[in-house]
Amino acid sequence: MGLQSQKNSQLYFFTMTATIILILTSCKKQDIVPIPQSVEFEQQLSDYALYEGNMSDLKPSTDAHFYELSSILFSNYAEKQRLVRIPDGTVVTENGNGVPVFPEGTILVKTFFYYYNASDTAQGKQIIETRLLIKGGGEWNVASYEWNADQSDAILRKDGQDKQVSWIDKQGNSRTIDYRIPSQRECVKCHQNNDQLAPLGPQLRNLNKMVTRDGQNINQLDHLQTIGILNNFDFSSISSIPDYQNTNLSISERGRAYLDLNCASCHHPNGLSEAAKKGYDFRFETALDDTKIVTKKNKIIEVMEDGRMPDVGTTIIDEEGLAIIIEYMNSL
Repeated sequence: MGLQSQKNSQLYFFTMTATIILILTSCKKQDIVPIPQSVEFEQQLSDYALYEGNMSDLKPSTDAHFYELSSILFSNYAEKQRLVRIPDGTVVTENGNGVPVFPEGTILVKTFFYYYNASDTAQGKQIIETRLLIKGGGEWNVASYEWNADQSDAILRKDGQDKQVSWIDKQGNSRTIDYRIPSQRECVKCHQNNDQLAPLGPQLRNLNKMVTRDGQNINQLDHLQTIGILNNFDFSSISSIPDYQNTNLSISERGRAYLDLNCASCHHPNGLSEAAKKGYDFRFETALDDTKIVTKKNKIIEVMEDGRMPDVGTTIIDEEGLAIIIEYMNSL
């Protein structure tokens, strides 16, 4: 082998070695769990028969049930409908304040939409996407479906999709945003807990609230037990997370609730390792001294003002949420 050939071989070897190291380092840095593959998602949302009549009416089928959350994740001001469907003969089982144990075959459904005019909802809505979490093979699988232009169905989008959305907000302002339908990879990044994919919203403490069902006010946990999808237990011991949008609550409650719902999915000891290693623990129940909120309050405000956090799931700044956090941080 000539000298030039040796140099070329050495250059190729070092280049490939550096590339492999870079890839491995990047993967380790992100440390995102593999995308679960124990469920084969249907190509069309209609294949799941989650709705009755016209799909765009979002009227759940008889075996799909509404649920609401005490405090919600900000998602570019989108409205959301949440449903749960479990197989016949099964039941969701209480597991403390956290996410209950859902039976194999459970489908959690979250549909995102905007009213054309939020101050006059009778003008109708534009449905953007529906996300499914399906439990199969003992693990959760996730995927998003993009609704078509005539709102008759939604198509599987494993690789995500960007689209422009326009609407009139409750104050009468015309709004246009670049909306991101997340890829499976992006969903997994937020939904991992203890190196496994897991639901975020339907924790018992976040379901423990008063709702209206059949014209009656009832505790949601009581209602879920009454219709037979949640096991019977004394829910008086279950805590409840405050609604950070409730201005009658203290700024401390609102600030901590906001950080829990919008940040704690990654920023807690068992979340995304890249986030967990920063040492934050934004869970509502964590003692303030153990959260790093006080020592890093200026940093928290900075990354929210710059739109760097949340990392996934939003494309615009939550101005109202930011105002809550600034007021909360200034109170410390």
